[in-house]
Amino acid sequence: MNTAPETHQITPSRIMETATAFFASKTLLSAVNLGIFTALSGKSLSGKEIQNALKLHDRGVYDFLDALVALGFLNREGLLDTASYSNATDTELFLDKNKPSYIGGFVEMANDRLYPFWGSLEEALLTGKPQNEIKHTGRSMFEELYAKPERLKQFIDAMSGISLGNFMALTRKFDFSPYSTLCDVGGAAGILSVEVARQYPHMSCTSADLPAVEPIAKEYIATKGMNGRVKTANVDFFTDEFPKADVITMGMILHDWDLPNKKMLIQKAYNALPEGGAFIAIEALIDDDRRKNAFGLLMSLNMLIEFGVAFDFTGADFERWTKEVGFSRVEVITLAGPSSAAIAYK
Repeated sequence: MNTAPETHQITPSRIMETATAFFASKTLLSAVNLGIFTALSGKSLSGKEIQNALKLHDRGVYDFLDALVALGFLNREGLLDTASYSNATDTELFLDKNKPSYIGGFVEMANDRLYPFWGSLEEALLTGKPQNEIKHTGRSMFEELYAKPERLKQFIDAMSGISLGNFMALTRKFDFSPYSTLCDVGGAAGILSVEVARQYPHMSCTSADLPAVEPIAKEYIATKGMNGRVKTANVDFFTDEFPKADVITMGMILHDWDLPNKKMLIQKAYNALPEGGAFIAIEALIDDDRRKNAFGLLMSLNMLIEFGVAFDFTGADFERWTKEVGFSRVEVITLAGPSSAAIAYK
């Protein structure tokens, strides 16, 4: 009988799993783009019914559907021709385009924009230069987005999809009751302003962004029945001062820029606030030790691919930058998933 203690055997399984992680990623991205989860909303379908609905070729149908089962995104009863497929609980809630909880806008953008750009990560690491549309058109990401209304709408929908959970968490975890006014700078569709106004009826909220974004924000605000409660304002934060407010918020804005522009935006936020006011930056903050928040670090690499000089940052970075311009106190509140709210008080 072998009584020797077991020794831990090192295997390459984690390496291989990560090396081929794009297999699973592209499978999910394709499922969202093809509309599988919307087609299955509230019901079960056979593989043949899904194939006909989505016009899929014979060869890949069951490998594709069963891969989604193995990955946990679909449920299945039966096998192959006798199988019926349905959405998993999370895909039913978050990936059905007809539900207000849909976050697939970001997934669609990840498929259409980010997936091909990440193929040039090595070039970005070697050159420090962006690897997005600018390589082909000579125009920056934002110039390209604002030149094409359909791309701008996709981008705003994407940001809305990944931000809604954070904004809802912010309204639960941060006490807005001492404040009367809020301005969300770079407010996109106005989601943050709507969520704060919904939870704090005494608050007057403004979503400030470029003129091209205003129709998108007005439409969203109207659909949520918040006309009169939430206003829009046209602001170019490079040339304009921010509207005065008790609270200035920025959702996924600071990480888009280099350090001088980060500091410029922080200074403008400070200038717009009264004594006792608060500046809130919602970001995928990297942990101070730069070991745990892999998503924040990967998002910083995404900023390299998108902008070259842009980067994500830690709570300690935020505290240092905000205190340089005069903020007196900083706290960090964990929100949804890998995201946090960094809050500086004047």
